[in-house]
Amino acid sequence: MTINPDAAKVVELIKASGRPPYPTVGHIEARRLYAASRAILQHDRAPVAETRDLAATGPAGPIPLRLYRGMDAPTGGAQPALIYFHGGGWVLGDIESHDGVCRDLANAAKCTVISVDYRLAPEAKFPASAVDSIAAAEWIWNNAADLGIDRTRLAVGGDSAGGNLSAVVALHARDTAGAPKLKLQALIYPSTDMTTVYPSYEIHAEQLPLTRVTMDWFVDLYLSNRETDAQHWHASPLRAKNLAGVAPAFVITAGMDPLRDEGEAFAAKLKEVGVPVTLKRFEGQIHGFISMGAIIQDAHVAVRDVAAELRKAFG
Repeated sequence: MTINPDAAKVVELIKASGRPPYPTVGHIEARRLYAASRAILQHDRAPVAETRDLAATGPAGPIPLRLYRGMDAPTGGAQPALIYFHGGGWVLGDIESHDGVCRDLANAAKCTVISVDYRLAPEAKFPASAVDSIAAAEWIWNNAADLGIDRTRLAVGGDSAGGNLSAVVALHARDTAGAPKLKLQALIYPSTDMTTVYPSYEIHAEQLPLTRVTMDWFVDLYLSNRETDAQHWHASPLRAKNLAGVAPAFVITAGMDPLRDEGEAFAAKLKEVGVPVTLKRFEGQIHGFISMGAIIQDAHVAVRDVAAELRKAFG
C-alpha cells in the first residue's frame, strides 16, 4: 500500500520536528506535545452559530462538555445532536484538541454537537473514561429539552479512543432503561479490541503517528490489568458477547493504521448480527487524519461523510 501524499507530508513534518515518541517523555509532556501538534495540523476553526460550555453530572464529579450549534442548523425547534468523544488513547486530548473537528461536524451535519471531556488515564484508570462517557450521554439525554436538542434524534461518535467509547456507550444504551436510544454510532478509526492481536498491528507497527509501541503504551496506562481488563466490553467492545440490536454504525478506517483491522472486524461482526453498517476505508491514510485538515484533504472528505450519515440517520 502506498501512503497518501498528504499523509506523507504529515509524517515528514513529525520526523523533521524531532518530536520524541510519547512513551519516552511521559504522559504529562505527551499531552503538551499532542496539543501543540493539533495546533499545527488543524485548519482554522470554523465559526458556528453558538458554543456553550456545560457540565454533566458524573460519578467522580462534573464532566465538562462543550455544545456547538451548526451555522445552518434549523432554528425554531429542538435540533438533532451528535455526542462526540475525542481521541488521544484515553491519555491525551480534551475538548480543545477536537474543537475544530466538532465545529466542522456541527456545520456539515447542520446539527448540534456536544463534546465530552471524560477523565483520562493514568490519573483515572479503566473504566473511568467509559463510565464518564456513559454518564455524560445519559445526562445529555435526560436534559435534552434544556439543551434544545431532540432526544429522539441522538447519535454518538468519536475518533480512535473516542470511537471505542462511542461503541461502549452504544452497547450500554441498548441494554439500559433510561439510556439514550441512538440513531447512529459514527466510529472513526476506532479501537475496538485492546488485545491488539490483528495483522495491521504488525504490518504498520512503525507507521507514524501511531506506532505499535505507542498504542501499547496507551493501553498499559489505561488498563489496570491488561490481561483481564482487555477482555471486558467496556474496554474491547468487539469482545461483547452479543452485538445485536445496537445502533446502526458508520465506520471509517485508515489503510495504514495499526487499528485498521480491528475497526473493520467490528464492522463485520455488527453486520453478521444484522446491525446496519457502512464501512469506508481511506486507503493510504494514517491514524488521526480527520484532525489534520490543514494538510490532509481526506480530513474534509471524512467530515462530509460522517455528516451525510448523520443527516440520513436523523431524517
